[in-house]
Amino acid sequence: MTLRSARLFLESIAFTIVVPGSVTVLIPFLILRSTGQGWPQFWTWLQFAAVVPLTLGAAIYFRCLWDFAAKGRGIPSPIDHPRHLVVSGLYCYVRNPMYLGALTVLLGEATFFESFDVLIYTLCWFLFVNMVVIFYEERTLRRRFGDSYLRYRAAVRRWIPGRKYAN
Repeated sequence: MTLRSARLFLESIAFTIVVPGSVTVLIPFLILRSTGQGWPQFWTWLQFAAVVPLTLGAAIYFRCLWDFAAKGRGIPSPIDHPRHLVVSGLYCYVRNPMYLGALTVLLGEATFFESFDVLIYTLCWFLFVNMVVIFYEERTLRRRFGDSYLRYRAAVRRWIPGRKYAN
């Protein structure tokens, strides 16, 4: 393992704890605690069904994190941007799969805890993320990667997965 690979691994762990950890674990926990909701005493079909989006969302996130480090040689953070445009893995089908993974986890949590408050937080978070993507990330990627990003953006949708991107 090279020094750069070791650093990417440690940065990925730290980033995951701080950013998605806050968004998908800490904030929902604080919302649930403030409303007096806790772990369900008994699981119903709803809790069992919620395991699917929770697991799927986490798998999507970790696959994207791997692609950022392995293909992009960076992490999804302003601290250590990828050096290469990531257009492989799930990024072949949708431009923002990592955010979709987090959204899927949050929807799973809202379902698991049967929490309208977590659902409202999820919708507000997604609205905020959409604005960040449109007004900051897409402009930054266009400046950083130029025509290759413009071709990618023209071929792959922002939020709804579609046909595989062939670069």
